[in-house]
Amino acid sequence: MADDPGEQDETAAPVTTTKASDAAKPVSRRRPLLVRTLKILIVLIVAWFLLAYLILPALWRHYEQHPALESAPKTTRTAQGIPGDPLNVGLIGTEQEVARAMLGSGWDAADPVTLKSSIGIARSVLRDRPYVDAPVSPVFVFGRKQDLAFEKPVGGNASHRHHVRFWKSNEYGRGDTPLWIGAVTFDRSVGLSHRTGQITHHIGADIDGERDGLFSDLGKSGWLTEEFQVTGVGATLTGHNGGGDRYFTDGELTVGVLGKEPSQGGRPDRLANPVPVQIKDQLWSAIRPLMQSISGQ
Repeated sequence: MADDPGEQDETAAPVTTTKASDAAKPVSRRRPLLVRTLKILIVLIVAWFLLAYLILPALWRHYEQHPALESAPKTTRTAQGIPGDPLNVGLIGTEQEVARAMLGSGWDAADPVTLKSSIGIARSVLRDRPYVDAPVSPVFVFGRKQDLAFEKPVGGNASHRHHVRFWKSNEYGRGDTPLWIGAVTFDRSVGLSHRTGQITHHIGADIDGERDGLFSDLGKSGWLTEEFQVTGVGATLTGHNGGGDRYFTDGELTVGVLGKEPSQGGRPDRLANPVPVQIKDQLWSAIRPLMQSISGQ
C-alpha cells in the first residue's frame, strides 16, 4: 500500500544511495588526473634541471683546440680578491709579437699607473681632453697584475675607450711559445665602484662585442695565422665584474696565433666549434640583440 511506511523506506533508500554515488564519481575521477598531472610536472622539472645544469653545460664545454686551457683561470681578480672581468681573449706569441700586433692594429700601449699618469687621466676626463696612453687600473691573474695593457680611445677623453689587459703564461702556451690570456672590455664612463665605492671605470655590458672587435682589428691588419675558441667563463646573462657592473656573454674565450710578420690580405685559419657549441651560439645570437637593447648598447 502507498501509505505503508515500510514500503516508502524501501523505495526511498536506493534513491539516496544513488545520489551519493553520483556525487562521489567526479571526485574519484579528478583524483587520478591530479596525480598524473603532478607526476608529469615533476618529470618536467627534473628534465629541465638535468638539461639546464648538467647536460647542456657539459655539451657546451669544449677544449679540443687547446686542452691545457681547461684548467686556466676564467676571470680576473681585484686587489680585494673579488672576481673581476671575464678572461675572454688570448694571443699565442712572443711579447714582441704581441706588442707589434696590437700597435699595428690601431691600439696604443697604456702607460703604467703612476702619480703623473693618474693626474693625467683625471685631467683628461675633467677637461675633456684626449689621453691616448691613459693607464688602466691593476687587476690580477696568476696572483699578479697585468703584464701588458693596450687601449683604443673613443671620443675626446679617457672616460670612453676599448682596453685589454694581458697576462703571460708559459704553462698554457703552445710548445715554447707563451699564451697571453686577457680580458677586453669597453669603458663607458667614470664613476664609483658599486662594491667598494672607489673611483673606477664602468664597463659596457656587451663584452662579446669587445672580444670580436679586437680580433677583427688583428685580422684586418694581418697578424693572425690561426683563430679558435675554447670555453671561458661560460654563458651568462647576469654576470657582474669586480666593480659591480653587469655583463652578458656567450662564455667563449677566443684565442689567436700570431705570425712573425703581418700577411697581406691573408685570412687566419678559423677552427670550427663543436656542433653543440654552434647551436648554443645560434641561440645566443637571437638573445643578444635583446640584451643589447636592455643595456643601451
